[in-house]
Amino acid sequence: MDTVKQKPIIYTIFSSRMLVALIMGFACGLPLLLTITVLQAWMKEQGVDLTVIGMMALVGLPYTLKFLWAPFLDRFTLPFLGRRKGWLLIAQIALLLAIAGLGLTQPGKDPWMVAFVAFLVTFFSASQDIVVDAYRREDLADEELGLGSSLYINGYRVGMLLASGGGLILADHIPFSLVYVIMAACMLPGILTTFLAREPALVAGTPQTIKEAVFAPLEDYFSRNGALYILAFILLYKIGDTMASAMTIPFYLDVGFSKTEIGTVVKLFGFWATIAGSLIGGTIMLRMGVIRSLWYFGFLQAVSTAGFAVLAHIGHSVPVLSAVIAFENLSSGMGTAAYVAFMASITNKRFTATQYALLTSLMGVPRVLAAAPTGFLAKSIGWEAFFIACTLIAIPGMILLLKVAHQDTHI
Repeated sequence: MDTVKQKPIIYTIFSSRMLVALIMGFACGLPLLLTITVLQAWMKEQGVDLTVIGMMALVGLPYTLKFLWAPFLDRFTLPFLGRRKGWLLIAQIALLLAIAGLGLTQPGKDPWMVAFVAFLVTFFSASQDIVVDAYRREDLADEELGLGSSLYINGYRVGMLLASGGGLILADHIPFSLVYVIMAACMLPGILTTFLAREPALVAGTPQTIKEAVFAPLEDYFSRNGALYILAFILLYKIGDTMASAMTIPFYLDVGFSKTEIGTVVKLFGFWATIAGSLIGGTIMLRMGVIRSLWYFGFLQAVSTAGFAVLAHIGHSVPVLSAVIAFENLSSGMGTAAYVAFMASITNKRFTATQYALLTSLMGVPRVLAAAPTGFLAKSIGWEAFFIACTLIAIPGMILLLKVAHQDTHI
């Protein structure tokens, strides 16, 4: 019998497995904005041309293309620590050195060297993401994936907050080069966790050749009933939420909210509401399971998007903004936790790294393609109608869940 069913939920919540998920999430979130927000501020301070600063976004390509080398990490096992922990340790040490190395570069004198080292940071960061995602799937029972995913996401957000907010605050008092050394040192808890955590059990049938590591995950996935329905669901489940989020800042300014009100209510208050939503969602999933949670959380996500239409109708009102943000971030946190847990649950443990990397890359497609026309749509039909449209766009994803639920009833 599963340990989750034998023991009270409190034992699962405070287990070492959940602590590992939280700390590994922090280690994955920390590097992300060091090559975006913080690096942009440093380059601007050093007088680097805006065109060059804009082109630096290309160093983030490894996050999108990580599925290309994920099969390599599924195929080969290093001679120390095991299949997952060995690669994770290598990625984390290389990442620590790359972050510290970025601090030794000179953006004003040699921006191309900055770009090269920043690319190393994103490559090793994306590699860490691949292994951590695979580790979490293989280490946790199906019933624990919801809570484990929510803690991973919250750790990720804290890491991002420390890197961007903390990094920029520090940069007002010490040189950027030292900021990057401090941020590199913040990777040490992740490295220590990798040493102390248990290695997941190796399942039978893992790839024995690179060809098998590349093609077997695809064959396994597309041999399932409803494979295309699941892919469509992954693309559409959060599309309404994604489209609405893409235009919220222009919306707030149009309605008349000050930048201070936006920063205080939307960013600070909203951050903690999202954290709370992820934790609540993860705990609910222990009892309810992933599929049922996707139903409830998806409905709440759609209703919360409609809340922006209400705000557009009412106009400038800080109390209404606070209520809308609280509800939207709580429901979004819940939905994201269930969404991530669902993707982990449908991977085959023989090649978790490859399948999960492919699914998370697919997850990022709506963020780019669906967000692109949102400005035109909002301009054409107005804010209130725009947010109503975003609410209705969530319906196809919910309908697809009818199909998906029958394919994965074990979750």
